[in-house]
Amino acid sequence: MKVSVIGAGNMGSGFVKQLAGAGYTVQVTARDQAKAEAVAKANGATAVDAKTAATADLIVLATGYADAVAALQSLGDLSGKTVIDITNPLTADYMGLTIGHSTSAAEEIAKAVPGVKLVKAFNTVFAQVLAGGAKLPSGEQVQVFVASDDAAAKQTVTTVATELGFKVVDAGALKNARYLEAVAGFNIYLGYGAGLGTAIAPSWAGLSA
Repeated sequence: MKVSVIGAGNMGSGFVKQLAGAGYTVQVTARDQAKAEAVAKANGATAVDAKTAATADLIVLATGYADAVAALQSLGDLSGKTVIDITNPLTADYMGLTIGHSTSAAEEIAKAVPGVKLVKAFNTVFAQVLAGGAKLPSGEQVQVFVASDDAAAKQTVTTVATELGFKVVDAGALKNARYLEAVAGFNIYLGYGAGLGTAIAPSWAGLSA
């Protein structure tokens, strides 16, 4: 399977590392092409332009929420493409959400880019945890919650996450991203605001299952 990662930041580079390590054909594109090339070179992937990124079987949207719609639209027509949305609508200080309750980042992206098969996943996993792999030093398996309105797309993402070693939890319909994004916000508070560290997110998720 060919996977395109949109974004070369901490989460984007983590995805490139894990996907390439699992044997996927990985492409990466970003606003900063030099950064995309560096991430690709370090992980055995290929840096590509937006048009080429759109040819992948699966697209990982690894940008900030504010840049998400523009990033997807820059790829051109994505009708029928499965897209993993990892974004969270965070406030400037990362300690709150800008939207919630009646909508979510995932739902807003889906409305703005009609035709894509959007799947909410990985948004509750810290970048440091993703980069380190699906198991913590303690041996605990990291959970990934997967929500989508498209059953086939959800299964595709479930398969990929499982092959990367993560424990997948079916989180239901895309509207449940409203809860997943709130969980991510709480994880960030626990990890950084309360100083409990990034390992708290999968630990807390495990206790909640």
